[in-house]
Amino acid sequence: MLPLYVTSGEPAGIGPDICLSLAARIDERPIVVLADMEMLKKRAEILNQNITLIEYQGQVESSLQGQLYVEHVPLNAEVVLGELNAQNSAYVLEQLRRSADYAMRAKSVGVATAPVHKAVINDAGIPFSGHTEYYQEFAGVERVVMMLATKTLRVALVTTHLALRDVPDAITAQRLHQVIDILLHDLKTKFKIAQPHILVCGLNPHAGEDGYLGREEIEVINPVLERYRAQGLRLSLSLPADTLFTPDHLKDADAVLAMYHDQGLPVLKSQGFGEAINITLGLPFIRTSVDHGTALSLAGTGLAKSSSLQVAVDLALDLARH
Repeated sequence: MLPLYVTSGEPAGIGPDICLSLAARIDERPIVVLADMEMLKKRAEILNQNITLIEYQGQVESSLQGQLYVEHVPLNAEVVLGELNAQNSAYVLEQLRRSADYAMRAKSVGVATAPVHKAVINDAGIPFSGHTEYYQEFAGVERVVMMLATKTLRVALVTTHLALRDVPDAITAQRLHQVIDILLHDLKTKFKIAQPHILVCGLNPHAGEDGYLGREEIEVINPVLERYRAQGLRLSLSLPADTLFTPDHLKDADAVLAMYHDQGLPVLKSQGFGEAINITLGLPFIRTSVDHGTALSLAGTGLAKSSSLQVAVDLALDLARH
């Protein structure tokens, strides 16, 4: 049975801590953490956790409770808890490279990712804008879609890590078509929703208020949505984001499409921070992730919560069964 790989992320943060929590699981397939073996051993000792780390060599059965499969990725420099070190940026990227390579070559069912620190990777002279963009480039796909989810809400994004002043120019008819096509496809194929119902946020306050507060809804967004609606697909026209996220609107929705990062994600994270997950749609493999950062100050303290990683692994395994 093919494994699910889990990247341990930034070694000075809580990624290794929450990955160690996976030893408590019993799953139908192997879960393999990509990390430096000695670093994980030391972290388990610091956290006073009695965990047996097993070198993964292609085992097809799940590890026993209290055991954790690890594929060794060597560190470049010693880790000091809570202190970023650009020398270990290549170590972090090697985790991503291996996880993507295994998924693309059908040597795994996919990957779940612990957090990385974008700034320290860039400080090492390596251009890096995030997991999502890295996997997109590795897979060679033109467009991917970031979607975050809790147990009751899914929010996909038209634009992701852009400065706010650049967002309106990035929302084009072509981009909207690409994003909506991917969202519809993956909701149907990966989540088994036969006829997805999607609510779409407007870009401007009050969805432009008939052009008085901006014309993007009239000139770009709604014409695209009308084409999908004419095909019988269940997409709303652009709705004011300040009222869209209310129980009456959301009760029958399968997903919300937000125009930019901080339009939809604050609402979602206020509902389920620490238990929300990130799913990259449009990749030829499964990729889920935690919804939080590296939390450097919590590394090795025992205070880091692993709930988001646990849910990310749960979803990845569930999607693999599909």
